[in-house]
Amino acid sequence: MSRHARPDPVVVVEDLHRSYGSGPTAVHALRGVSFTAQRGELVAIVGRSGSGKTSLLNVVAGLEQADAGRVSVAGTDVTALDEDGRDGLRGDGVSMILQGFGLVAELSATENVGLPLRLQRWPSARREQRVATLLNLVGLDGHAAHRPDELSGGQMQRVAVARALAASPTLLVADEPTGQLDTDTGLAVMALIRGVVEAEGTTALLSTHDPVMIALADRVLHLEDGRLTGA
Repeated sequence: MSRHARPDPVVVVEDLHRSYGSGPTAVHALRGVSFTAQRGELVAIVGRSGSGKTSLLNVVAGLEQADAGRVSVAGTDVTALDEDGRDGLRGDGVSMILQGFGLVAELSATENVGLPLRLQRWPSARREQRVATLLNLVGLDGHAAHRPDELSGGQMQRVAVARALAASPTLLVADEPTGQLDTDTGLAVMALIRGVVEAEGTTALLSTHDPVMIALADRVLHLEDGRLTGA
């Protein structure tokens, strides 16, 4: 486990249920999932397509509401929040790396990384320094002025990682962060996430099929048909 890990968990998931639809055709994505994640811990969530990985991450991050159960992030009961509260959670403490990058096409790499800091009204000098540090960290300081259509897939993913880390989140949630990358680029992104967990004490929940990402994790949770089968 990371040297930053502490006894008090950052993430607490208790008996979580999530279904889509109703009646005999309902899809039960989560069936009583429970686990915790500590500060400075990288937890990999693995399972076949349809096992419930994305649903679990979306509920933890407040993108979806649970049907039953409880999720707490850094002491905040996510499942008790309204929509505005969940939006605020993702703006202050929880960051996500999405499969499709989620970058704003009209903005440069610098502007994309700095966007969450603008929304939090960081002073411009402090914001510029943090963005420059992150772009250097992900090896893109030479591409700061480039827009997404001027970057490779791997470079766009690294911009997405830098943006997710901009405000030093308590929790980083990533859905298949290397799923669209070649082997070498994926390894670099995974090493970056591992390094940030170590350096900043961030808790990370990642869904993945990548054996290297699994090997870098502090702990692995196995989902099968919406149930946790091993840890």
